[in-house]
Amino acid sequence: MASEIHMSDPVCLIENINEHLKVNQEALEILSAIMQPVVVVAIVGLYRTGKSYLLNRLSGKNKGFSVASTVQSHTKGIWIWCVPHPNRPNHTLVLLDTEGLGDVEKADNKNDIHIFALALLLSSTFVYNTMNKIDQGAIDLLHNVTELTDLLKARTSPDLDGVEDAADSESFFPDLVWTLRDFCLGLEIDGQLITADAYLENSLRPKQGSDQRVQNFNLPRLCIQKFFPKKKCFIFDLPAHQKKLAQLETLPDDELEPEFVQQVAEFCSYIFSHSMTKTLPGGIKVNGSRLKNLVLTYVNGISSGDLPCIENTVLALAQMENSATVQKAIAHYDQQMGQKVQLPTETLQELLDLHRASEREAIEVFIKNSFKDVDQSFQKELETLLDAKRNDICKQNLEASSDRCSALLKDIFGPLEEAVKQGIYSKPGGHNLFIQKMEELKAKYYQEPRKGIQAEEILQKYLKSKKSVSDAILQADQALTEKEKTMKEEQVKAEAAKANARRLEEIQRRIQQMMQEQVRVHQEQVRQMERDRQNWLAELQRREEQRMQEQAARLRATFEAENRRLHHELQYVQRNVICDDPCVLL
Repeated sequence: MASEIHMSDPVCLIENINEHLKVNQEALEILSAIMQPVVVVAIVGLYRTGKSYLLNRLSGKNKGFSVASTVQSHTKGIWIWCVPHPNRPNHTLVLLDTEGLGDVEKADNKNDIHIFALALLLSSTFVYNTMNKIDQGAIDLLHNVTELTDLLKARTSPDLDGVEDAADSESFFPDLVWTLRDFCLGLEIDGQLITADAYLENSLRPKQGSDQRVQNFNLPRLCIQKFFPKKKCFIFDLPAHQKKLAQLETLPDDELEPEFVQQVAEFCSYIFSHSMTKTLPGGIKVNGSRLKNLVLTYVNGISSGDLPCIENTVLALAQMENSATVQKAIAHYDQQMGQKVQLPTETLQELLDLHRASEREAIEVFIKNSFKDVDQSFQKELETLLDAKRNDICKQNLEASSDRCSALLKDIFGPLEEAVKQGIYSKPGGHNLFIQKMEELKAKYYQEPRKGIQAEEILQKYLKSKKSVSDAILQADQALTEKEKTMKEEQVKAEAAKANARRLEEIQRRIQQMMQEQVRVHQEQVRQMERDRQNWLAELQRREEQRMQEQAARLRATFEAENRRLHHELQYVQRNVICDDPCVLL
């Protein structure tokens, strides 16, 4: 988006210190910020002729440029006021108020010529402010421009009788607006009313003839006609009563002469509608930045006593503009790369793709903002710088990748290195454990993102640097393994002897246990036999007792049976005896 500058007050653009011109840095910074095309209106004239008042009205304000009321020149150097153009959107109106010419306090008029020249060179509308009428003195004063013709060569020495490089002259030299202040004459010629423009054209009309006097008369007029093909004239009545002129900038319009107010309004309207954008030969539109470069070019040329010709000025401007544009394109490239690139990139191709995209944008920025790069020397310079940028970013990518990978290796393998220092792997089988751990850490390293293109190379360098450590661990492992093998064999023998002894002890213990068990079993058997004998004896006794009891029982039963039988027999006998022989009963 085009920038728009709002200045509340004018600032000094070119200081005039002891008749030495110096550019004010603050004003240059203001111009640098203006990207819009500029319409530059400069006013030049004798001091104390009301120049600043007209510029204040063009700014839309009553106050701004200093308006003095004494016979002493008030404005020193050239002052600038940048305001939005009232009629042209996206344009800036640049007003230049110059130090009054003809100051009696100056040693000579050389300083006046320089200020006059700067106003002419910088403006697109050149307002020449004079008093009362157009006279030979005013024409001669404007003719100061002819003193610049040898220095302001438009490609070749101008031919005042021809039309040389008319298109370039018209595109470069400003339009002339001649303002006549406190005009008191009647606008008529031979009794016929004429316009102010006709009055100007008549005053600048050359005479017929070829003698030296006519040539001297015609020279300034032809020069003015040459440099200013487009001219306009305005007349201004006395603004107010003489006693009020000291407060002119504070007087409201209703206290000014109505004719004067109307004339100022017509003047401002014309400036707003007819003043063109400042343009250089080739149709190059001037913005604030280019105007700044023009100021530097011309002031430096004047200070060195060697004003450049128009062609060289354009070339110098092109050089400054294109140099600045190259830097702008480089800054755009740096900005884009800074936003898009995160070093290190995974692959070189990724980085080169981002470079090419930013490079294309940078070249587009250059092409859009450059001018007069006829042989493309600045574009080639840009391409060379971009190549250098590419090489530099590739180098940075390598360094970033190396730094990133080195930091990763330190973080990942650091604990392993510390373990090696503590001798954790200085043991039989330690080398295998070390190799196993190395493989685990390598896998962890590979899993880390954004290591960049140096990932494998840095890893291999690290592994190579640690080969001596691995070899030392292997040697220690082998030495310790052999020693441990011998010790282990001895240990095995000792353990075998101990095992044999333990087995013998176990056998003896078991034999003893068996013997004890046999004794116990024998004793138990003896006890059991004794118990069995006792039980047998008891059983025999019980059986004998039972037999005897049974025999006794049988004997009793036999006895009883016999007794019963005898009893029965007795009874029977007795019964029989009683019957046969009662004495038997006795």
